[in-house]
Amino acid sequence: MALKQQRLYVNIDHVATLRQARRGAEPDPIEAVAICEAAGADGITAHLREDRRHIQDADIERLAQSVTTYFNLEIACVEEMIAIARRLRPQQVTLVPERREEVTTEGGLDIISDPTRISDAISALSDAGIRTSLFIDPAPSVVEMARKLGVPAIEFHTGSYAHSPPGDGGALAALRKASHQAAGLGLAVHAGHGLTVTNVGPVASILEIEELNIGHSIVSRAVFTGLHAAVTEMRQAMEAARGHLSERTETRTR
Repeated sequence: MALKQQRLYVNIDHVATLRQARRGAEPDPIEAVAICEAAGADGITAHLREDRRHIQDADIERLAQSVTTYFNLEIACVEEMIAIARRLRPQQVTLVPERREEVTTEGGLDIISDPTRISDAISALSDAGIRTSLFIDPAPSVVEMARKLGVPAIEFHTGSYAHSPPGDGGALAALRKASHQAAGLGLAVHAGHGLTVTNVGPVASILEIEELNIGHSIVSRAVFTGLHAAVTEMRQAMEAARGHLSERTETRTR
C-alpha cells in the first residue's frame, strides 16, 4: 500500500538569524523561499517573535506575497500577533509558546490552564479565514483539549524525542501514541523541533504524521552543501523512512 506523501515545511527563521547577526540585508530569507520550494519543500514556515530576534515584520509582509506553496506563520497567542495574522491572512497560523529569555521554543503551548484565551484566538483567526494549528506536547490530556478547542490541526513538539539519549524509546513511543490518538479524534497531525537528517526517520515513519516542520538542521547543513541540497537531503530521508513503513504495511496485509 502506497502511503500519502508526508509534507515538508521549511522554517526559514534561521536564515534571518544569520542576517540579524550583522543587522544587514543578507542572507535574505525571502530569497531562501524560492530555493526551498524548487528543492521540493511543500510549504514555508516563519515565526514572528515578539522580540523580533530574527524574522522581522517586513519579512512577513514579503513572505505573504512570495510563498507560492503554503505559508505557515508561527506566532504567540497575543493580541498584537493575532492582529498581524488577521491582516496578512497566511494559509495557516500555528500558535506557539514564547518566552523572551529562551533560546528556542522549549516545549508545547499550554492550552489547558487558560483555554478561553486560546479559544478566543482560534475564533479570531477562523473568522479571518485562517486555518489554525496548535504547537503542543504529545500528551493525551493536551491532545484531548486540542480537540475540544476545535482546531483542525496540531503540531507535536518533538524536542523530547530529539534530545533523548540513545536507546531511550520513551519519547518516541509517546509521540506514536499521541499521533494515533489525535488522528483518531479527527485532527491533522504535524510535528517538528530538533529534527535532523539523522533522527528524522523514526518520526517520519509514524503513519499519522502528515507534515514535518524543520528549519535549523536544514539551514545549518546548507552552510556546507547549499540550501537546495540540504532541503533535498531532508526530503530523501523522510521518503526513505516512509518507504520502509509502506513496505512493512504491505507485508502485514498480505
